[in-house]
Amino acid sequence: MYYPGYQNTMSEHLYRQAKTNRMTVTGEGTVSATPDQAIITIGVINEGQNLSAAQKENADKTAAVIQGMLSLGISQSDIQTSSYRIDPQYNYENGQQIFRGYRVEHQLQVTVKDIRKTGQVIDTAVASGANSVSSIQFTVSNPDAFYNQALTLAIQNAQQKAITMARTLGVTLQPVPVVVQEISQQLPPRPIPFQAAMLAQSAETPIQPGENRITATVKVEYTYS
Repeated sequence: MYYPGYQNTMSEHLYRQAKTNRMTVTGEGTVSATPDQAIITIGVINEGQNLSAAQKENADKTAAVIQGMLSLGISQSDIQTSSYRIDPQYNYENGQQIFRGYRVEHQLQVTVKDIRKTGQVIDTAVASGANSVSSIQFTVSNPDAFYNQALTLAIQNAQQKAITMARTLGVTLQPVPVVVQEISQQLPPRPIPFQAAMLAQSAETPIQPGENRITATVKVEYTYS
């Protein structure tokens, strides 16, 4: 005999049970990658009372720096302006603001695809007229491949956690998760501030790229009975 009310009650019970018997875990995976390229921020900064003259001086020095980069085999497409600023400068005497001149700053972002040339690039830039090397960022040219490895490890880590929890609770874990959510973002390595004192060294500036650590995090939801 068919009982509509009983059928609805059973359906609601099964629905509540399916919703209740869920387990959520997070997983993290990390891989190390040896950088194969460097991104260097190099600049020319100068001051002058005449704006046109200050701009021309800056442009001439910047052109010389770019030419120096090209002479090392760096492609024109790997040299780009990251910022260009003109700021009036003032002195303050007896509470009064006195105009001193203009400060012109042109920053270049240079991608060095042969990481062994990093020190040589810095030395050549300084010799060509650059007076600002603000940061170096060591990266890998194929970060997605390393991130996908980290993502695989993160899912495996979450799965192992779920298995351990189910075994401890004495329940049967369904091996296929119902929800898998990527909650990490692939972030570029943090730029390393460059110490100005290193520019004064007579030998080639020593650069140590070290290793990048690439991490992925996931949230995974399983059902169990």
